[in-house]
Amino acid sequence: MKLARTTRRLSDTDRLPYALYRAEQVRRLDRLAIERFGIPGIELMNRAGAVAYRVLRERWPNARRITVLAGTGNNGGDGYVVARLARADGLAVRVLQLGEAERTRGEAALSLAAYRNAGGVIEDYRGLPGETDVHVDALLGTGLERPVEERWAAAIAALNAQRSPVLALDIPSGLHSDTGRVLGVAVRASATVSFIGFKLGLFVGAGAEYRGELHFSALEVPARVYAGEILAAARIDWARESRRLPPRSRIAHKGECGHVLVVGGAPGMSGAVRLAGEAALRAGAGLVTIATHPRHADWLNLDRPELMVAGVERPDDLESLIERADVIAIGPGLGRTDWGRELWERVRTLPHPLVVDADALNLLAAAPGTGPDWVLTPHPGEAARLLGITTAEIESDRLGSARRLQERFGGVVVLKGAGSIVHGPAPRVPAVCSDGNPGMATAGAGDVLTGVIAALRAQGLETDEAARAGVCLHAAAGDRAARAGERGLIATDIIAALRALTNGRDGFER
Repeated sequence: MKLARTTRRLSDTDRLPYALYRAEQVRRLDRLAIERFGIPGIELMNRAGAVAYRVLRERWPNARRITVLAGTGNNGGDGYVVARLARADGLAVRVLQLGEAERTRGEAALSLAAYRNAGGVIEDYRGLPGETDVHVDALLGTGLERPVEERWAAAIAALNAQRSPVLALDIPSGLHSDTGRVLGVAVRASATVSFIGFKLGLFVGAGAEYRGELHFSALEVPARVYAGEILAAARIDWARESRRLPPRSRIAHKGECGHVLVVGGAPGMSGAVRLAGEAALRAGAGLVTIATHPRHADWLNLDRPELMVAGVERPDDLESLIERADVIAIGPGLGRTDWGRELWERVRTLPHPLVVDADALNLLAAAPGTGPDWVLTPHPGEAARLLGITTAEIESDRLGSARRLQERFGGVVVLKGAGSIVHGPAPRVPAVCSDGNPGMATAGAGDVLTGVIAALRAQGLETDEAARAGVCLHAAAGDRAARAGERGLIATDIIAALRALTNGRDGFER
């Protein structure tokens, strides 16, 4: 049976929240709602199940056969509510239990009893049924800390191998709630509905790969419940960050829009610095100068004459260019020969705001130091070199890695990747960008980001603001470019999308 699905979203999921929490924080919020605000735990569970069932019905309105995979904790309790409501709605429902149902306690036991009292039957899991329109993942929830094993791992593997859609409750089972790390194996959900607070792991690590379409409900928990909890991170997107770019004054001139100096482009690597320079122009910088190797300085701007280009043989050749610059971006195509290293050593000591990328980061890793007003933009491999650990260690805890980078090197760190992280100095909470797509995994995309952040900094945004807005603008431009398809997207496609977005012409009003 081929299922139709609607694109209409629930009223409480039209605007997904920007607050992100760790699992323990959400448990505290849950307890506070129960103990201080008098909402019974079973009432919260019933609300969660009802929201999940509404998501299921709205997303797959033709579904008639539902299979719920239930664990023995509260996640299973939410699943029993979904099963009870589906059964009452006339759907064919099967509940497959992993773990002994008799071990279920608390509100989950009450939910299980309510399902049975309504005539529902619970079966021990012995494999998935062949005929199911939608599976509901109510296995493990947010408390998982160790790898999934044995029957649980086999059930998740079977769920991933079948072709029917999967709705995950709160978080896909097997995904770590705080880091987004896959604990051995995790459910690849078609959609996830999360409750009370968005879990950080849905947005970092492998979260974007496993969560599917996101829905959220606060379950009518009072806003006062959240007042005492400091966010683990903030979700950011261009819909909100675009407000940092107000319409320009009618009497603005190019000098007021900032002058970006881009330093890089060793022989054979002229493309990176050219991409960064053009991106800076398209993101609104009034003037952009590229300081590059003399070997290609004469022709670098032939088809983009708005870029100024200067050939530099040695650090002294930078002096007149530095005097005119408001922001310096260094690293794209810089290389690690004596030429690149000497330019880096000159630039890193300047009082100018800096955006540091690519080989400048590798040179920084070789001779560490701190900078109060720079934005470092490493990808995971560069981050690993900066911290002296493996790329796998970076990816296993991206938020923690970004924090360690910021503490060691100062300034603002942008850890690139799916769910790029922006981490500045305290007390500002770190941010996770929810825009972007896998088509942006392409040569030169990072050079474009460097130019975008530098341009926004040159136009007057503070360092942290420029990093946040720049990451989201870059990601949103990638999303706009991906409308023609993710595969085959190239960096210049991202540049081409920047102009419309910076002028509010993609559905966002400022």
